[in-house]
Amino acid sequence: MTAPAQPQPVLRLLDANLDRAREGLRVVEDWCRFGLDRADLVARLKDLRQRLGLLHADRYKQARHTAGDVAAGMAHPAQSQRQEPSAVVAANCGRVQEALRVLEEFGRAEDPTLAAEAAAIRYALYDLEVELLRACPSADQRREQLQRCRLYLITSPSPQLEAVVEAALEGGVRLVQYRAKEGSLGADGEPITDTERLVQAQALRQLCSRHGALFLVNDRIDLALAVDADGVHLGQGDLPPALARRLLGPEKLIGRSTHALSQLREAVADGCDYVGVGPVNATPTKPGREPVGLEYVRQAAAESPIPCFAIGGIDASNLADVQAVGCSRVAVVRAITAAPDPAAASRELLQMLN
Repeated sequence: MTAPAQPQPVLRLLDANLDRAREGLRVVEDWCRFGLDRADLVARLKDLRQRLGLLHADRYKQARHTAGDVAAGMAHPAQSQRQEPSAVVAANCGRVQEALRVLEEFGRAEDPTLAAEAAAIRYALYDLEVELLRACPSADQRREQLQRCRLYLITSPSPQLEAVVEAALEGGVRLVQYRAKEGSLGADGEPITDTERLVQAQALRQLCSRHGALFLVNDRIDLALAVDADGVHLGQGDLPPALARRLLGPEKLIGRSTHALSQLREAVADGCDYVGVGPVNATPTKPGREPVGLEYVRQAAAESPIPCFAIGGIDASNLADVQAVGCSRVAVVRAITAAPDPAAASRELLQMLN
């Protein structure tokens, strides 16, 4: 004796939720493709979407009756509040997970294969969602992560740039700034062009995304926007932070170099998210800049309401001096980039800081 056919409403329900799940996956997939340049995430999302597509049977599509759907076109005010990519990603991951749960519950009798696959995809998406949200953090997530950062790597032009940064990330660094000032030389000994800067910044942005690290660009707001960096770092002679904020939006980070307490107070008033404090010692990355010494570091650490990173010739040999005046965060260049083993150097600095 054959089982009675499922009522038409169940077929319509399965069709609607297959559409909903596939559409939500496509929204997130396209952001990973065009917004994050993450081919690895695109491939995983595409696989989930294709697996559902193979089970979207014609009988479900033929049961579709949009004109008779009492909830067609129904919106909610929360939808208009999704201003950041992370909010869109989170909402669509939730949408997919909810649709998959419906497919599980109502598909058991009509299509056990669909129900089982929906369950498997839902659990896979739980883990994938965490990676997605790390890849496109919200303003709050960025600032929370910044608060946790103790070691800040600032790059300098190098033929081994990507390898050095990847090693530092593997060593635990979670805050990286791409810095290639005007006049910096490339691997060929010629001044770096903007095309080379873009390629390098894109590569480092992808590395940082894969390791869950914040990525900032020195000075160049246009470059930061082009690669969807987490923010910019501005010197005293760069664009005012207020203008940078207008261009970048509220969700991105803005840091500022400071050399005196008055500049720190101005950076705080301007809404900066962190400050660099220094140079503590003379350094070839700032030729001609008179070091401020440890006294300003002491003042900044005591007064600053935002994270302050001591910078300028700091390495494992003198880090304790910086810590002794109350500063628990440092930014370094050569201590990592010039180290024989950048990963080991990063681990050593982090161990001292933590």
